[in-house]
Amino acid sequence: MSSGAPNLSRRPDGAALVIAVILAGIAAIIIWQTSQMRLPPIQARVGPTVFPYAIAGGMLLLSVGTAVSAMRGGFPARDNDNYVPIAWIIGGLVAQILLLSTAGFSIATGILFAFTAKAFGRGPLWQTIPIGVVFAFIVWFAFAKGLQLSLPAGFLERLIP
Repeated sequence: MSSGAPNLSRRPDGAALVIAVILAGIAAIIIWQTSQMRLPPIQARVGPTVFPYAIAGGMLLLSVGTAVSAMRGGFPARDNDNYVPIAWIIGGLVAQILLLSTAGFSIATGILFAFTAKAFGRGPLWQTIPIGVVFAFIVWFAFAKGLQLSLPAGFLERLIP
């Protein structure tokens, strides 16, 4: 268990350095893609490019700060990963992807909900799957009927005209 105290070892935190590089890479992609935007001359000064450049600048600052903290050992020691909950969540995501086109949004997302609840130590699957299906059906109904958006329909969704 970690106490929340900074890691005082001499070695840089490798995981934090990887995160800093990823942040810098995403910022570079945003800058590059924004620079490729073709704008009418009237929008060239302050237009749709300002906000992406601001986001990229913020991500670059986060990247530098993360790298500096990693070099100084400023992050607390991390606990070891528990792979069983991770496997439950990944299994739920895979099940949702495989079931979306056949079983529909409500059932597929209900199974994802139940598997994620299982990963967090909540309730048995026989109890959490129906709860998840009901919540997912409410979400489907709000989006499909209320907002007129298209979500994958299955058996349950086809019961509603």
